[in-house]
Amino acid sequence: MSELRLMAVHAHPDDESSKGAGTMARYADEGADVLVVTCTGGERGDILNPSLLHDPEVLADLPARRRLEMAAAASALGVRQTWLGFVDSGLPEGDPLPPLPEGCFALTPLTETVPALVALIREFRPQVLLTYDENGGYPHPDHIMTHVVSMAAVEAAADPEQYPELGAAWDVAKVYYHVSFRRSQMKAVHEALVARGLESPFGSWLEDWDDHDGRAATARVDVAGYYPQRDAALRAHATQIDPDGFFFAVPRDVEAEIWPWEEFELVRSTIPPTRPDGEPEEDLFEGIRTPVEVAP
Repeated sequence: MSELRLMAVHAHPDDESSKGAGTMARYADEGADVLVVTCTGGERGDILNPSLLHDPEVLADLPARRRLEMAAAASALGVRQTWLGFVDSGLPEGDPLPPLPEGCFALTPLTETVPALVALIREFRPQVLLTYDENGGYPHPDHIMTHVVSMAAVEAAADPEQYPELGAAWDVAKVYYHVSFRRSQMKAVHEALVARGLESPFGSWLEDWDDHDGRAATARVDVAGYYPQRDAALRAHATQIDPDGFFFAVPRDVEAEIWPWEEFELVRSTIPPTRPDGEPEEDLFEGIRTPVEVAP
């Protein structure tokens, strides 16, 4: 087992490739053991790639196709992946919203979902765990439940009195939320594209977006060297990612110059602060990788 271990808990196959993929590829390349935990199989996902909307093989068994896509994405990132084993809740639409389907992840009792993740945490023993904030990053019921289950499992895994049958207690040293698609990021990239006379996919987004920048990022990981792995993982999820969509609309040299980072918010830590207030971490394993001086 690698000395450094990172676990990323995601709701559906493809989420790992659009959130933190460059970071995972970087750490895996540097020798860390990286495990993606996918809570559901994405069974109720839509086909978002126009070229596959009427593909008979995809329509015949979308869940099986998504499992193959997930395996290809994990290979592209150089990470391991496992399934938590629950069923996609789907994204309810309408006014009023319809009820969630019986037996879905978002309705499964925590008495079933939390111990499933506790067992994986105690087996894998990650020092760093990535998950979503209390809003799920966006309000999909599975993303919100992923947050709830992740945080409850981290606390339970550290308590030897909870689920003793699932292995020795393990206290995750650092838990981070993904901080994705911040307004400041979109604005910086948009302005860089316009200045170069290039079309920006973010103009209409910014017009409808107030000045609030969302969650504060306390860590920035430079991933410019891992765009090929990230993009390959995204393309591996062919039913979910439009190759002509916004994920690929920004030239990679512009992205590397203007915003080469993936951002995270540290929300739980057993490690004393290693940086002065306001200075972001550059390594999610700060304080773990090697001893460091504690910040004043």
